[in-house]
Amino acid sequence: MAAEIADRFFAAVVGQAKLRRYVSSDHFSVDGTLLEAWASHKSFKPKDGPQPDGPAGRNADIDFHGHKRSNTTHQSTTDPEARLARKSNNTAARLCFAGHLLMENRNALIIDAELTQADGYAERSTALEMLGRLPARTRRRTVAADKAYDTASFVADCRQLGITPHVAQNTTNRRSAIDGRTTRHPGHRISQTIRARIEEPFGWIKTIAGGHKLRYRGQQRNRAWFLITTATYNLIRITALDTQPT
Repeated sequence: MAAEIADRFFAAVVGQAKLRRYVSSDHFSVDGTLLEAWASHKSFKPKDGPQPDGPAGRNADIDFHGHKRSNTTHQSTTDPEARLARKSNNTAARLCFAGHLLMENRNALIIDAELTQADGYAERSTALEMLGRLPARTRRRTVAADKAYDTASFVADCRQLGITPHVAQNTTNRRSAIDGRTTRHPGHRISQTIRARIEEPFGWIKTIAGGHKLRYRGQQRNRAWFLITTATYNLIRITALDTQPT
């Protein structure tokens, strides 16, 4: 980790894809997902003050009902960097980290990846960070994203970077940050169609690579694993593209 081996390995694999001209320079998709940390609910305890009363024993059952628990007041003793988060209001909260991917739209290869704390704001801020790391170009680019990215700040920041935000409109009890000037173009519909492919690497990472529940403690170690795993996914995709008939 001190030598940034994971970052170098990931960059080298992306470089191989670029040498083969498999990577688009203009059209991208971005998304994030929650990855369950190597920590249980039992380890999520108050930062200060007395511990809640409960049965004795190393692995005793604990009833959390009626106890207000949040990242502000509680912290995991197993992995203090993990954060309590949930995918939606209809799902249970778990101790997680957040994985982020930036995909190019030509062959659905991952050109940037990050793993951050699941603080509820990292999805959009990390997407902007990855977009800002793209090489400078004079031609305007596009980035596709789901409804979670339909905010005035994200759209404005994308445009400031010279990138047209092809985000899905979120009109549920609110007004979308993009209007017909963007959605009327065929490119917006194409971007939204291709964007769905970013679920493929996320699915592979969680199932084939075993990332549904992370195996390490701490953001730095899990980030290194995430980068190497994402690079491995790219290698499989590059191999498949190499074997396709021209």
